[in-house]
Amino acid sequence: MQKSLLQHINNPDDLRKLSSDELLVVAQELRDFIINIVATKEGHLGASLGVVELTIALHYIFDTPNDQLIWDVGHQAYGHKILTERKDVFHTNRRLNGISGFPKMAENQYDAFGVGHSSTSISAALGMAIASNLKGETEKQHIAVIGDSSIASGMAFEALNHAGVSDANLLIVLNDNTMGIDPSVGALKEYFANVKAGKAVRKNNIIEALNFNYSGPINGHDLKALLKELERLKSVKGPKFLHVITTKGKGLKKAEQDQVKYHAPGKFNAKTGELIAKSTTNQPPKYQDVFGHTIVELAEKNKNIIGITPAMPTGSSLKYMLEKFPDRAFDVGIAEQHAVTLAAGIATQGLIPFCNIYSTFLQRAYDQVIHDVALQNLPVVFCLDRAGLVGEDGATHHGVFDISYLRIIPNLIVFAPLNEIELRNIMYTIQLGLEHPIAIRYPRGRGTTTNWKTLFSKIEFGKGEQISKGDKLAVLSIGTVGNTIIEIEKELPANTIAHFNMRFVKPLDETMLYNIFKSFENIITIEDGSIKGGFGSAILEFAAAHNYKNKTIKCLGVPDHFIEHGTVSELQEIVGLDKASILKEIETFL
Repeated sequence: MQKSLLQHINNPDDLRKLSSDELLVVAQELRDFIINIVATKEGHLGASLGVVELTIALHYIFDTPNDQLIWDVGHQAYGHKILTERKDVFHTNRRLNGISGFPKMAENQYDAFGVGHSSTSISAALGMAIASNLKGETEKQHIAVIGDSSIASGMAFEALNHAGVSDANLLIVLNDNTMGIDPSVGALKEYFANVKAGKAVRKNNIIEALNFNYSGPINGHDLKALLKELERLKSVKGPKFLHVITTKGKGLKKAEQDQVKYHAPGKFNAKTGELIAKSTTNQPPKYQDVFGHTIVELAEKNKNIIGITPAMPTGSSLKYMLEKFPDRAFDVGIAEQHAVTLAAGIATQGLIPFCNIYSTFLQRAYDQVIHDVALQNLPVVFCLDRAGLVGEDGATHHGVFDISYLRIIPNLIVFAPLNEIELRNIMYTIQLGLEHPIAIRYPRGRGTTTNWKTLFSKIEFGKGEQISKGDKLAVLSIGTVGNTIIEIEKELPANTIAHFNMRFVKPLDETMLYNIFKSFENIITIEDGSIKGGFGSAILEFAAAHNYKNKTIKCLGVPDHFIEHGTVSELQEIVGLDKASILKEIETFL
């Protein structure tokens, strides 16, 4: 039986002691290691399997961490983590107090730059290369590995434009597998497809036109070819570009065949690749599916409804509209800024654009939300999926800032449904007529009821609802966290707390607030967003503006620091938004 080579590799120095033939063995062992861990511990799979040979080659040829290697997004960095001092703790990946699912500077010296949002690698690597030149470190190498979906982003093009006129010692490796999380889209994807097919000739090479020394495309699973080309490029000065062709999910047949599902497949059989099914019997729907099915239902009757998503048709469930109405639904690729202004342009023509963007990704288009939408008071509908704490993806993906950064924008309505029925009803209300832009935030995960496809009813803008009556304490909730209050009330004496589902962060239901402040001395606000500048802050501003003194107002929410990774329930307990913590806060007032 052949001894394992991987078990003796703790860092790239150990890797560099091996022969090129031994590296082929390491590649298979590394691929098996990733499959076996992710099969039981879950995480991102296909992307890392696709770059096993590339990962080994980069660490073998370059003197990492002295040479700086940046992985775009980081979905594909599992092999990198295993080879750089984290093999023995890789089973803690994405778990509370374990290693991060993404490269993270504070975690390890080999993680040259923290990444979680795409298309940042070229800018970061160029910045490092420029700094090295200024410091006289002219032999230092800087490598950015970026996918064909990520390189189509505006930020990546901005960096390419700058890098092409620099003398920076920069190597960009294009990991071309025609996939992001979903299949790549757009004209650049078609261009790279033509390059791979041999249809594009040297004179119209877009990369060379930007002053890069272009090489490729080469087979990203041919380890010896990678080693040879990277060794050559190591001595080439200035900006370089290596086009590498890979297969997402390489080495696990099921992952190669269904690359979307096996991006992050959950638990599966490590030998066969068969998914281990989760019971969904009589479970409430995912909020993303409530959105996805509802927009199709509404679009069937309203031809003015348009759907837009920046590269997340499966995650947002806009895929249902893309299938049913392909001429009225658009996946624009990893281009949040474009998605927002595209929606603004559509809105000027009297159509109704539903722009579905994860809360954390809308941060990338903040200027467009303000200047292109809100300033012009265009009725764009922002559907913010994954609002609140999202769990194992951690600090880069938690959607906890949207209330704070959106409620300060003039003209913009901010709404958070209590449940899936309210999500349906606000979508229905919007398409009846909307005079302002609106953001609807809802969480990752499932709702509260299986009987959610009820008849539509209209929601009055700016109006909350009182869920329960009581005379000792007023609890003001926004969004789905209000369901925790409903559960807590079952454990309290009747008529103890008055629970108000405020629905709208902006505009606030001031009539309701006047009555609350006149009737209660003690008030608690609760939100699954940042405590700084959020819903609670809006209530405090209201109290100050109307001179409500001698009131005790306690604001519960996500504290003023970045929350790391763990399950949603673990993180809720840490930040005090779990049922037990909220009940304890309520009892202190009683």
